[in-house]
Amino acid sequence: MALPKAVQFAVIILVVCYSLEKQGCRQSLTAFFEERMGLKTSSHHIGKRAVTSTPEATTNTTQPAVMSTTPAATTNTTQRPTTPTGVPPCPTPTTTIRPDSTTIASTTTPEIISTATTTTLITTTTTTTLTTTTTPAAKAATTKTTTATTTATVISRSAQFTMDMNYQDSYNNPTNEVYKDVRDAIETTCKNSISSCSVSTLPFKSGSTIAVYTISAPSLSDPDMTQVKNGVFSKLALKYPMVIDSDTTLVFQPQTIFIGYIVNVKCGPPPLDIMIESNWSAVWTVNGTAINPDAQHSFTKTSDGASQLVVSKLSEKDNGNYTCRLMGRNGPIFRQKGSYTANYKNDVQDSILQLVQNLLDQSENLTEQTLPVFLAQLSNVSVNNSNEITGSPATIKAIVNILANVANTSLSLSISINRDVMKDVLITADVLTSNDAIDSWRTLNKNDTKNITSSRSNNTDAKSSSSSFLQSLEIITSHLTNDSFNIVTPLILLNKTTFIDTFSSDFNSSVAVDIPESDGGTKTITVITFASMNNVLPPRDEANLSVNVINGKVALIQSSGTKNISITFDTLNDTLGNPQCVFWNFSLYDGLGGWDTEGCFLVFDENETVSCNCNHLTSFSILMSPNIHKNLFLDYITYIGVGISMGFLVICVIIEGVIWKKIRRNTTSYLRHVSIVNIAVSLLIADIWFIMGTAISEKNNTSVCSAAVFFVHFFYLALFFWMLASALLLLYRTISVFDGGLSKMSMLAIGFSLGYGAPLIIAVITVAVTAPNDTYIRENAICWLNWDESKALLAFVIPALLIVVINLIILFVVIYKMLRRRVSTTASQAGEKHVLLAIVRSLAVLTPIFGLTWGLGVGIMVNPNNIGIHIAFAFFNSLQGFFILVFGTLLDKKVRSEIAAMSQSSQSGTRFHRSTKVNLPNLDSGVLCLSYIQNLRNF
Repeated sequence: MALPKAVQFAVIILVVCYSLEKQGCRQSLTAFFEERMGLKTSSHHIGKRAVTSTPEATTNTTQPAVMSTTPAATTNTTQRPTTPTGVPPCPTPTTTIRPDSTTIASTTTPEIISTATTTTLITTTTTTTLTTTTTPAAKAATTKTTTATTTATVISRSAQFTMDMNYQDSYNNPTNEVYKDVRDAIETTCKNSISSCSVSTLPFKSGSTIAVYTISAPSLSDPDMTQVKNGVFSKLALKYPMVIDSDTTLVFQPQTIFIGYIVNVKCGPPPLDIMIESNWSAVWTVNGTAINPDAQHSFTKTSDGASQLVVSKLSEKDNGNYTCRLMGRNGPIFRQKGSYTANYKNDVQDSILQLVQNLLDQSENLTEQTLPVFLAQLSNVSVNNSNEITGSPATIKAIVNILANVANTSLSLSISINRDVMKDVLITADVLTSNDAIDSWRTLNKNDTKNITSSRSNNTDAKSSSSSFLQSLEIITSHLTNDSFNIVTPLILLNKTTFIDTFSSDFNSSVAVDIPESDGGTKTITVITFASMNNVLPPRDEANLSVNVINGKVALIQSSGTKNISITFDTLNDTLGNPQCVFWNFSLYDGLGGWDTEGCFLVFDENETVSCNCNHLTSFSILMSPNIHKNLFLDYITYIGVGISMGFLVICVIIEGVIWKKIRRNTTSYLRHVSIVNIAVSLLIADIWFIMGTAISEKNNTSVCSAAVFFVHFFYLALFFWMLASALLLLYRTISVFDGGLSKMSMLAIGFSLGYGAPLIIAVITVAVTAPNDTYIRENAICWLNWDESKALLAFVIPALLIVVINLIILFVVIYKMLRRRVSTTASQAGEKHVLLAIVRSLAVLTPIFGLTWGLGVGIMVNPNNIGIHIAFAFFNSLQGFFILVFGTLLDKKVRSEIAAMSQSSQSGTRFHRSTKVNLPNLDSGVLCLSYIQNLRNF
């Protein structure tokens, strides 16, 4: 029969009471147990013996317990004292716990209780044995035993650290000093940090010296392990060179890395609890090889205590595993690792770049035997991939460096260059000078000229890509063999020949070379004519002016035994003038190079040919101005015209200022005069900046010229947008049928937003789009918006012409409506109509004048050599101020009436002062005073 749950619970509590040996607890629970079980006990006390009646035990079985158990063990039995008379005896429970069941047995012994308890601790298992023996009056004792076994958990975790020492097998010997020091540090730190902690294993292995240790404890959390590792590190760092490895990897920027590009690698900073000397140094390695600072690799210290490696131009050999060590003379070492593999940017361009990069690497170790094969390979790569090469400034620069290495090798090893080798060189040069490479060379030249300092120096080492390219060709040409031969490529012609005494030849009908005399004997001469070297060499001269253009082919001339030479060039553009005979001077601008006139003189300029005499040999050409000879007549009429316009504008502003209070009574009249004043002021300021820009352009001051162009652009646009504001005011007043509508302040806000806000936005956007590419202003003309490269001039032409068209449309609409509305019903409407007519009259005249003037200005940009357009532009430009004064101000009847009234008042005041001065002696003081007051009132 199963026991009730309450009884089961009481039995469990009774067992606990026995184990705790709480007498009151046992008595209370025994009474409760007997009451629930209905037990009856009779006792007969016979001396010290007791006769016990033991009912049949009742057993309750439940599911297996969670705790693991073991079978009963052998126990020792001891006899407890007899319970005193009158005290209810406690029952003796017997509990047996097995893996598959839990059995609770309870036996009640009224008088004699014998209990034996044994507790055994074996390693990590605790066993408790509880034995209860019930002995009847005259029989042998019967023993039942209860055994409980509990298993404690032990956790083991491993860690390691590195010591910057050469590994030795003896470190694994427990008697070795290193072993003992390390074990002592681990045990001390472990016991101080974690209870019941012990060191299980401590092997050493190579890789510097790596110690791997295992510690065991009942509980090992991550913070515990961190505390142990830091403590061990700090303790050993006092004696040994300890290396702490970072939990993070090296940081590579950018995250996506390409061959041929720059990359930054950051190491550190170390954790704050790792004390490294302030005067620390960084040691970098890649794939186990030390990285030393050179042209491609540099090291810097950051403000947060980190080291940064900069690889300026990544190559395949830079791929791999990187290690950085930050260390002082003493103390710990911080180590961080990382790896990356850079790829090529795209399948086509990067494969080309890889080929060129490989050739660049090979060019550093050329010999006389390998040079011909190498140059043949270079020419094949250049021809087969010409489109990709010409479109990449970086690739062109790499090939220029290859040719520089070839030139230096031929110079240092005195290698003779035969025809086949030279042909490969010229084939490569032909690709680099083609028209497809113009943009790439423009980019390279702009980057090279950013740091121009002085114009001349003694440095002949080429620092710019274009100068280095030409210099390499000159050096290679100087090592040609003595054979006579010709080489022809699509863009380059080489002729090497011999002559005696004199020489004269016409090369490709574009360059004629004449040597009138030499010092006798057989001489050699080499002439290389470049049809498009002007794509490579910038038209920079010794004054750093870029207003000139290379207007002839470039001829590289070398000869033995003579220096005086006459060269005749066919001009490329017959509209240019002011020819200069020049040669390329490699020493200009500290090695950047430029065109120089020293030693060269102009002989004649006629029939689209220019002849020069020079007293030295090198690379020659001619520079010519994109403008015809300065026409003083055009300059005079331009300045005089602008001056006249500015004078009329000043008069207009003065008149508007004098009558300003008189024209504020009518809102439309007031807004009209606001527009006229802002039109006059905008044109006046624009003309001032126009004159300044003209003067600046002759000095080639780029910064000041850019500022002048910005303000000229802004104020000329403001002129047109205020014209548009007047037209919109006219349209609004016409459509609104002279009724109310917007307030005066609202219309003023709209007018100023349109008149100055829109031009400012257009001018700023133009600068933002073109300035980063240096295409905001024209490079070879006056200070004005660029056209050839960026078409920045459209930012003025399109808004101006669009406003002219809009204004004309508005005029037609307004005139049509005003003709249909002929009758004015009130005086106010009549006054309003008078103002509108004044606006119509000014717009009808000023709009065509402004449109025609700047249409001629665009014509000058298209055809700068047309004198008729120049004269017409100067004439109409001078009339702009005059027309604003006449049609904007003087033809207004109210303005004329106010001026006439002020003039009459001035004249009457003058007559009054004169009469009072004459009649003063004939009047007494009282009459004089009254008369003076009366005249003041009338005045």
